Amino acid sequence: MTDKQRSWEKRLAAGPDELTVNYVESLSYDTRLYKYDIVGSIAHATMLAERKLITQTELKAIKNGLIEISEQIEAGRFRFDKAHEDVHMAIEAALIEKIGEPGKKLHTARSRNDQVATDVRLWLRDEIEGQQAAIVQLQKAFVQLAGKHTNDLMPAYTHLQRAQPIVIGAYLLSFVEQLERDFIRLTNCRNLLNVSPLGSGAIAGSTLAIDRLSTACQLAFADIAHSSIDAISDRDFCAEFIFDCALTGAHLSRFAEDWILFSSNEFDFIRIDDAFCTSSSMMPQKRNPDVLELMRGKTGSLYGALIGMLTILKGQPSGYNRDLQEDKIHLFAAADTVRASLEMARAVVAHTQFKTARIAAGLDAGFLDATALAEYLVGKGVPFRAAHGVVGALVSLCEKDGRSLSQVSLETFKEHTPQIDADVYDYLGARHVVQRYASAGAAGPQQVKERIAYWKKHLAER
Repeated sequence: MTDKQRSWEKRLAAGPDELTVNYVESLSYDTRLYKYDIVGSIAHATMLAERKLITQTELKAIKNGLIEISEQIEAGRFRFDKAHEDVHMAIEAALIEKIGEPGKKLHTARSRNDQVATDVRLWLRDEIEGQQAAIVQLQKAFVQLAGKHTNDLMPAYTHLQRAQPIVIGAYLLSFVEQLERDFIRLTNCRNLLNVSPLGSGAIAGSTLAIDRLSTACQLAFADIAHSSIDAISDRDFCAEFIFDCALTGAHLSRFAEDWILFSSNEFDFIRIDDAFCTSSSMMPQKRNPDVLELMRGKTGSLYGALIGMLTILKGQPSGYNRDLQEDKIHLFAAADTVRASLEMARAVVAHTQFKTARIAAGLDAGFLDATALAEYLVGKGVPFRAAHGVVGALVSLCEKDGRSLSQVSLETFKEHTPQIDADVYDYLGARHVVQRYASAGAAGPQQVKERIAYWKKHLAER
């Protein structure tokens, strides 16, 4: 076999057409697996030597050759040729050229089917750790910003209408909670994928007495995949990882949407640092939150990757099929997109200021204390549904008169329900409301301070 000839070519009457060469190659995107291919190959060769299928001398030659190839790739001195189709064949061809006959023994009891399945799992373990580290950095940025605003207030929204007053820190910590679920999902994904398919061969294993537990142990897998048929075609973990990326993207998109609105003149709640804005080619006054708009848009790409991956999986018969080569396109794209968006979100959060005085000046708008007034009546023995109706009528009256609830006279209050006393004014106004939040997880200053302390300790331990 020449260095340009594929291992399977002798089966065919003629070499592949150039169109076929270009169509089936994956070197244009799978070269990022080279470290994992080499690590997996060294583990496989070590096992072959343990089982006396190659000699210790051959093992040493294979190891040294693979390490040299790795160094060449790292230094940018290795030339990948699409004639080798993929990173696995490119490395094997280079090894054979470098060390001769021992290199030809490396593929003993191994197929590209179990080889690539192993490489992707190894790569994804590291990628998950990197993504989790980026999540933690973003969480820390939110916690740090929340710590600056444990007493500053803002309106919370439902249906994009003003709802109740909250501490700004509580709003920021809501994203920390979302990101925590993203972190946990990635941990679960890593645990599920951490089994070794190496040694499953093409589909049915090998007649040679190889030791799959040896390679699994060397590669720090928790176990082996116990069905060779399933092991070489299982890409559930790819779909799950991309789903995790898509949901992280959804959380980042929600954050981006909020801050795009909050940075507008209509809201004017925050100022994002100039370093993370752009301007207009025509309108010189513009400060556009383009990075957030792109973050929102890139979430659509993540959804597309998930649908692409699921579609690849849904139409295949059992066993390995070449469709699975396309998994890496969606997998790598999703990983790169989320990692970049997490890093950008961290930078934006770390360089954004809330306009607390501006927000506070408008807190009387929208009757943010209406729910608190209804709960005040509950405390006076009024059934909630009745209290809801009383407060609704008062809000309607105030809208007509252009007043806030705190400006209603005690006499008018009593006309609507006799249970209201002079202490009602201690319950009205945004500042009074947030100080009275009593339930666990509420958006008041005390709950926020407690949660910030928790997050600082929890994140420091990671």
